[in-house]
Amino acid sequence: MNKPVQTLQATLEHLDDLVPLLDAYRVFYKQASNLEAAREYLQARLERDECTVFLAYDQTRAVGFTLLYNTFSSVVLKPLVILNDLYVIPEARGSRIGERLIERGAAHAKLVGAAFLRLRTAQDNASGQKLYERAGFVRDEVFLTYNLKLEEQS
Repeated sequence: MNKPVQTLQATLEHLDDLVPLLDAYRVFYKQASNLEAAREYLQARLERDECTVFLAYDQTRAVGFTLLYNTFSSVVLKPLVILNDLYVIPEARGSRIGERLIERGAAHAKLVGAAFLRLRTAQDNASGQKLYERAGFVRDEVFLTYNLKLEEQS
């Protein structure tokens, strides 16, 4: 794929392009496809200004996105940004779209004065790990992640 890629900050106007990407991302992480739930989730986040989403387009279609959440670190007493989701459609992988989306996420994090951009990924997501390491992310060797499941996932 050698088409020029455009990245932009998504708004509610981009929901039709974002929904199938979020759904495919969720399926990648072994969740059942649910376009309606994906739409409701994204619409609520965007309407409430609870996230920042960057969307990548080739000349004809949406090919990837990243979804960021602003939060804070009590340890360093500064904001931080969580790169919560990053997805590029399989046929567009290997064309630096993931890197471009990470760059947009890092620029957003700098803009809001974040101390760092944080992400986590599945232990078996080797291609994602290579991408993140190429982009300058360093694997955390100090802290472990624990989850307390509060309800059944749909």
